[in-house]
Amino acid sequence: GCRSLAGGHPGFVSHDKETSIKYVSHQHPNHPQLFSIVRQACVRSLSCEVCPGREGPIFFGDEQHGFVFSHTFFIKDSLARGFQRWYSIITIMMDRIYLINSWPFLLGKIRGIIDELQGKALKVFEAEQYGCPQRAQRMNTAFTPFLHQRNGNAARSLTSLTNDENLWACLHTSFAWLLKACGSRLTEKLLEGAPTEDTLVQMEKLADLKEESEGWDGSEEEEKPSSQPDAVEGQELSKCSPETSLMPDCSSWNVAHRRLSVFRSLRHMRQVLGASAFRMLAWHVLMGNQVIWKARDMDLVQSAFDVLRTMLPVGCVRIIPYSDQYEEAYRCNFLGLSPHVQIPSHILSSEFAVLVEVRSATRSSLYPTLFDDEQSLNKYEFVVTSGSPVAADRVGPTILNKIEAALTNQNLSVDVVDQCLVCLKEEWMNKVKVLFKFTKVDSRPKEDTQKLLSILGAAEEDNVKLLKFWMTGLSKTYKSHLMSTVRSPTSSESRN
Repeated sequence: GCRSLAGGHPGFVSHDKETSIKYVSHQHPNHPQLFSIVRQACVRSLSCEVCPGREGPIFFGDEQHGFVFSHTFFIKDSLARGFQRWYSIITIMMDRIYLINSWPFLLGKIRGIIDELQGKALKVFEAEQYGCPQRAQRMNTAFTPFLHQRNGNAARSLTSLTNDENLWACLHTSFAWLLKACGSRLTEKLLEGAPTEDTLVQMEKLADLKEESEGWDGSEEEEKPSSQPDAVEGQELSKCSPETSLMPDCSSWNVAHRRLSVFRSLRHMRQVLGASAFRMLAWHVLMGNQVIWKARDMDLVQSAFDVLRTMLPVGCVRIIPYSDQYEEAYRCNFLGLSPHVQIPSHILSSEFAVLVEVRSATRSSLYPTLFDDEQSLNKYEFVVTSGSPVAADRVGPTILNKIEAALTNQNLSVDVVDQCLVCLKEEWMNKVKVLFKFTKVDSRPKEDTQKLLSILGAAEEDNVKLLKFWMTGLSKTYKSHLMSTVRSPTSSESRN
C-alpha cells in the first residue's frame, strides 16, 4: 500500500515558541480516538461525500465525529487506470461555526497547495508519457479513482508521482502554517457584560457594508464588458484595505487627505472656542440638531466632527464631512461646507441648527497659544451662531453639565475624561432603553411616562428631548429583540 513516511521515520515536528504549540505530522495519529475520527473523515471524503465535478470543496460532519472541510482533487499518474488518482486534503474541527467562517480562507490556501502538487505531477506525467507512451494499451480499462493494488504492484506514492523527495517536509510546513494562520484569524474577546449599543450598531453597519460590497462585486461582474475607465474604478473600490472598509464612519477623503488632527479632544475644543460657545455647540449636538461647519480646511472640519461625535451614541451620528451644497437635516446632523456655500435663511434662523464659521484671523492677538503645536489654529477665528442661542444660566441636559464638569477638572487627564464620557453615554442609553420599552413596546399612557421620567431623573424638558433623540440610535437588534419578546406567549402571560 501507499505510505506517506517510511516505517522507521519519526515524522515531522514544528514548535511554535510564541504559543508553545507543537505541530506533528505522521502516518497515523497516536491518539486512538483521533485516529478513528481522521480515518472516518478520509474514507468519507473519498467515497460517499462527493461534490459536483468530483473535484472541489465539500463540507460534512456531525457533533460526535467532528466537522470536515474536504477538498478532493486528481493527480496525474501514467501507470494508473485513467491516468490519474484521486486525493483529498481535509481539515477537521469540532466547532462547526468556526469551520464555516474559515471556509474562504481554507479554500484559497488549500487550492494553492493543490495547484502546486498537480503542477509537479503533470511534469512527471508528461515526461513518462514522452519516454514510454502506454495510453493505447489502457484504453479499454475501466477507471476507478481509489488506491489499491493492481497486478500485485503497490500504488505509487505521492513523492513518486511528483518526483519530490522533500514533499512531506514541505507539506508539513504548509499544513503547520495553515493551522496556525487559520487559528489566528479569529480571536475571542472577553466582554464584561452584554455588548453596548455602540457595539451592536457598529456590527450592524459592518454587516450592511459587507452586503453592499457584495452587491458592488455582483454589479462589477455584470458590467465587465463596459469601458476600461469604469473597470479601473471598480478595481480601485475593491482594493480598499480591510482596515478602511471595516470602519463604517470613515470617509474616503478622510483617508486620502488627512493630516495631523486639529482638535485633539473635547477639552481642547472648549479651550479654543471658549466656554459659552462650546456649551452652545455641545447643547445642539446632544439635542440632535444640525451642526454646520463652514471652513476651507477639510481636515479641520473632520477633526471637529471626530471630537464632537464622541458625545453621541454611534447610531445617532450621520456625517457629511464636506459638501459644495447645503444638505437637509434629515440626511445629516453633522455637515461640513465650503465657505462659498449659501445656507437657506430659514436654517440660519432655525432653533434646530447651529453654525460654526471658521474665518481667517490673527488668533494670536486675540487668544494665547494653548499648545506648542497649535500653530494651525492661530490663523482662524471661530464664530458660533444659532437661531436659538443657549442662555448661560439655562440648566440644560444633565449629561451636558456632567461633561462640562469633567472637562473643567484639570485633575482629570484626557484619557480619564474619555472613559467618563463612555460611562455617561452608557448611563443615558440605559435610560433610553427603559423609556423605549415603556412607551413604544408597552404603550403606557402619558401620565405613567412622566412618573417614569421623574424616577429616571430626566423629567426636565432638555432631558426629555435628549432621550427622544437618542432613542433613534438604538440598534435594530435591540428593538427586534424587544418586539419579539412582547409577541411571545410567555411574555404576554407574565404581564397579565
